Amino acid sequence: MGILAYMQRIGRSLMVPVAVLPAAAILLGIGYWIDPNGWGQNNIFAAFLIKSGGAIIENMPILFAIGVAYGMSKDKDGAAALSGLVGFLVVTTLLSPNSIALFNGIDTSLDGWDAQVPAAYKKINNQFIGILVGIIAAELYNRFSQVELHRALSFFSGKRLVPIIVSVVMLLISAILFFVWPTIYDALVAFGKYIKELGAVGAGIYGFFNRLLIPVGLHHALNSVFWFDVAGINDIPNFLGGQKSIESGLATVGITGRYQAGFFPVMMFGLPGAALAMYHTAKKGNKDKTASIMLAASFAAFFTGVTEPLEFAFMFVAPMLYFVHAVLAGISLYIAAAMQWIAGFGFSAGLVDMLLSSRNPLAVHWYMLILQGLVFFVVYYVVFRFVIVKFNLKTPGREDDDTTVSSTENVQQKQAVGDISKLAEQYLAIVGGKENLTNIDSCITRLRLGVNDSDLIDEPAAKALGAMAVIKLGKTGVQIVVGTQAEKIADGMKKLV
Repeated sequence: MGILAYMQRIGRSLMVPVAVLPAAAILLGIGYWIDPNGWGQNNIFAAFLIKSGGAIIENMPILFAIGVAYGMSKDKDGAAALSGLVGFLVVTTLLSPNSIALFNGIDTSLDGWDAQVPAAYKKINNQFIGILVGIIAAELYNRFSQVELHRALSFFSGKRLVPIIVSVVMLLISAILFFVWPTIYDALVAFGKYIKELGAVGAGIYGFFNRLLIPVGLHHALNSVFWFDVAGINDIPNFLGGQKSIESGLATVGITGRYQAGFFPVMMFGLPGAALAMYHTAKKGNKDKTASIMLAASFAAFFTGVTEPLEFAFMFVAPMLYFVHAVLAGISLYIAAAMQWIAGFGFSAGLVDMLLSSRNPLAVHWYMLILQGLVFFVVYYVVFRFVIVKFNLKTPGREDDDTTVSSTENVQQKQAVGDISKLAEQYLAIVGGKENLTNIDSCITRLRLGVNDSDLIDEPAAKALGAMAVIKLGKTGVQIVVGTQAEKIADGMKKLV
């Protein structure tokens, strides 16, 4: 497997723990709505909700260890998740301040003993360690989950063996980290400080690369640096922590949330403006079909912040246009950060998250993001329409006549959409059959497949079934963007294989 494909596997697995953030956002958001001034002190039900949401936020490192181990395992088995938990507990216990004090002969009964322990070990419970442990646990699971021991030890064979192996391997990992973790920690903190010192410019640069990396699926890895505690930024948990984050010194009003806020104008308004431009520039005979695609994708972007169906509609057919989109996204994050118009999210920058975060004490002039969004709607519409017409880009509805889907293919597509099992069967045939498959996985909108030969993928047939894009990652990897049914289709394909 190539480095790019492996990095994408890691990026995809990061979505497993991230998927619990909406639960935290809802609990905290409703709690702040009920008690916007006391944040739980004036209302027992609000306190109940805020504490419940905080429990998720405060344990994100361990959720990353479990989620990444599960997400990168070959068969998504609970034993892999258990192995991630075991590994994380071993590492964080062995490298905790108390353990480091013991190893270094520091008397913990004396006042101020912890000042003698390097700061790196006081931050060992973080998402970076969670991700590292999760990856190692998954690889050990994939390698040893089928091992059979002697009959006398047969109870510990197979999947039961993996947590035992992980616990032993983590002893070695902990010994290595004992020496290298302070250096890694210092480097991560230096990077985080550098980005923070760039202020609004740093937010803009991040926004640009966030969009630019979506085609290859590596934006999740980048997001983990800015949104979680990999480089000391931890923007989402600090924002969702609200008043507790402020009181603990982890969050600063007007600053925390700047790596999130600028996405709201783009996702809620900018991309729908782009969709309107693509509809208006579509050929007359294709306007109805284009309208249905753009309307559904625009609603998803506005309401939930899910933008991939819309972005993939023009990402590969008009890469110049997608680059413009990335630039505009960077500008949006820069403006929001510079003006300190702040809102945050637990899932994505849609209307639901905006409303949930509006009472958060860290939300500053969040309503101005709506005004910025209305301006960006116009900017996106004008810029997209100009670029499409000027360079005659083949955006949806402007395809050449010979690339339109035949009536037979349309019938097949309609039949398949209503029947996931039939759709899974057709996608299996499109990718060269089960003989060509080495791995089947999915994320929110994509089938992520390992194959023996990506040249066997029938791209026109995939698009005839409704796929928005087919992304080949060398000879052995392919992603097919199919929309929100991706997980169901992947499950159907696994049953067939």
